[in-house]
Amino acid sequence: MYSEFSQPQLHSHELAEAARRDRSVLILFLENGGRVGGVNLPSWASRALDRLTQGYARTAVWLQARRHYDRIVVLEEEEATAAQLWRALLDADGATVDLLLLVHGLPGYACGHGDSQVGADFFAGLRRLRAAGLARFHLRAVYQMNCYGQTLAAEWLSIGAQAVNGSEGVNWLPEPSLSLFLRGWLGGRPFGEAVRESYRVASRLLGLVWRPQPTRTGAAQPHDKIVSSRMAVYGDGGLRRQRHG
Repeated sequence: MYSEFSQPQLHSHELAEAARRDRSVLILFLENGGRVGGVNLPSWASRALDRLTQGYARTAVWLQARRHYDRIVVLEEEEATAAQLWRALLDADGATVDLLLLVHGLPGYACGHGDSQVGADFFAGLRRLRAAGLARFHLRAVYQMNCYGQTLAAEWLSIGAQAVNGSEGVNWLPEPSLSLFLRGWLGGRPFGEAVRESYRVASRLLGLVWRPQPTRTGAAQPHDKIVSSRMAVYGDGGLRRQRHG
């Protein structure tokens, strides 16, 4: 579903004209697919999980972000594809864009709907458009929930992102990390600080479930799932949102 919270559905030329009036745009790229931790769920459970998690994420983002952007674009279900994300970025025209990537991922790409991959071809195409002066959007911050997000950090920076985060491996802490990050980032904290604080709090809370593991020397170390979810920040970690967007 391609939706925009701030205005009714528009035709493509109207959407482009609206984008030219916007100063700040938030793109929410959202697809769970009814999957969790590599577990094969029954089809009914997978569909229910998909609806529940996406509905929660969409609402959580809107409640926190609606006052901070001129427009919020949601790409989910069949619209959560590399092609539609490409379109949304280009439609943003000269606006400042923040991107929330709330999807699964594997090394080298983020997983959209079906077999759609946000990977090497996606970034190479946008780099060519930027070099030709045909991609006028200003990509500010990219928040990645997808697993192995660190493998895409350089790609996001290559198309103009000023700051991006990414997990080392499988990200087991999607929440409360997302809500904590949004509260910090939208509240005026620097991007890097908001990312690191959200990981710190989330890992402390989930660490009550995934307890530290003893090493051969007897010293305790964080659980493998906590380590795998550790976030790194690339680009300008001191980046802040401007007051108008």
